[in-house]
Amino acid sequence: MKTSHLILSIAELTTVSPLLVSCQHQQEQNTKPYNIVYIMTDDHTAQMMSCYDRRYVHTPNLDRIASDGVQFTNSFVANSLSGPSRACMLTGKHSCSNKFYDNSTCVFDGTQQTFPKILRENGYQTALIGKWHLESLPTGFDHWEVVPGQGNYYNPDFINMDNDTIRKKGYITNLITDMSIDWMENQRDKDKPFCLLIHHKAIHRNWLPEIKNLPLYEDKVFPLPDNFYDEYEGRAAAAAQEMSIAKDMDLIYDLKMLKEGKDSRLKKTYTWMLSRMDSLERKQFEDFYAPITEDFYKRNLKGKELAEWKYQRYMRDYMKVVKSLDDNVGRVLDYLESKGMMENTLIVYTSDQGFYMGEHGWFDKRFMYEESMHTPLVMHLPKGLNAKGEIHEMVQNIDYAPTFLDLAGISVPEDMHGVSLLPLLRGEHPVDWRKALYYHFYEYPAEHKVKRHYGVRTDRFKLIHFYNDIDVWELYDLIEDPAEMHNLYDNKTYESVVDSLKETMLQLQEQYDDPVRFSPEHDIE
Repeated sequence: MKTSHLILSIAELTTVSPLLVSCQHQQEQNTKPYNIVYIMTDDHTAQMMSCYDRRYVHTPNLDRIASDGVQFTNSFVANSLSGPSRACMLTGKHSCSNKFYDNSTCVFDGTQQTFPKILRENGYQTALIGKWHLESLPTGFDHWEVVPGQGNYYNPDFINMDNDTIRKKGYITNLITDMSIDWMENQRDKDKPFCLLIHHKAIHRNWLPEIKNLPLYEDKVFPLPDNFYDEYEGRAAAAAQEMSIAKDMDLIYDLKMLKEGKDSRLKKTYTWMLSRMDSLERKQFEDFYAPITEDFYKRNLKGKELAEWKYQRYMRDYMKVVKSLDDNVGRVLDYLESKGMMENTLIVYTSDQGFYMGEHGWFDKRFMYEESMHTPLVMHLPKGLNAKGEIHEMVQNIDYAPTFLDLAGISVPEDMHGVSLLPLLRGEHPVDWRKALYYHFYEYPAEHKVKRHYGVRTDRFKLIHFYNDIDVWELYDLIEDPAEMHNLYDNKTYESVVDSLKETMLQLQEQYDDPVRFSPEHDIE
């Protein structure tokens, strides 16, 4: 087809090669190597950070990072699922290269190259505290303490470097912060630079709030998303999922409506979680939800009334878990400030992916749609990095590893897929910055029934191919249709756009050596 103003050329869309820029400039201004504090939560979506979206929640401590430093407006993941996202972050590579495709079948190969290993080899102390979720034990760290699997909100177990499992008393977000501050204060060698990964369980399902925060937000009524009652017209894969608030959100496990004589698929799992609490915690917890539960069953809600009631309860519990998280981020910031470490420390806050807060009627993640592919990313910058405010270039979680290495003055390995963000953190806007991002989700069949798919995203368009047991294409104009409600793939007006995006997709699949790729003739699966 002939080109037109709608066509996005392959030269414009191709990703930039890794920017191996030396750290000499900032190190000349800084006598000590930079420290890195990387705080990552689970399933914290940008809609639920007030620096991104003021409709729902106030997050003053997370906003401190953004107002003091930089806020990325176009930050994305490569595979919107917890374990794979973490593997992408650690390796700087897409799932097809690090081989951790999904949470169901994979074990992370700890012998492979990761940025903590490279930092450690170059004189950094490395530590990881909190959630690991890679079906293996961590490697490349001087110190680690991790929760088994998803971990528990109350009185969680931690596995230490002696391979002992120890139960700790307290709420998990507080404990992870306590342990992180203790490591910085009492356990590290203060003559060496360090990289600390603080990985929280929060705000993962099933959103068990801290006792002191239970009364919060009970009077708040959240606006229903415009597409809460999405009927998925022209989007067969979206219609096939099982992550509907109305249909799939469990009344007991997710919404705490536990009552004698009432049952649900996940009731046993929920009561086991309650058994982690001590007697006083459990009494306070159950006393809070008891009148809500009694009122709920008395009302016998159906249809839209039930769906909207579930949405409000979901939002309130989610916000309460965010409150504990935000408070604890504030504790870390206060500690670093009190020790005079802010000028020499890069502080990063992000999540392993985004999450649906009722958009399309959903909770959870997985899809390449904006709410789950997009993730919050804010950074406090140390002295020598002069960017401020919003950064609009498209970045991805495969970029964190090369960024941290570049910050430390270490050459970025050529086989990493990501690129260093340091030019952006210096306030530069490289003209050859990437114009397209690649995404691939593999976990099907599995929980929530989201079909396998890959795709490409530019600043305006998104092309997605659902494959395996389905062969469906979707195209969205993100400017005209930011909620991704109207599939334009079969619209003749966009034929040239589709052709150009398919070229870009294939180029990226070849660049990242993804064995599952688009072909004009057929799809290799």
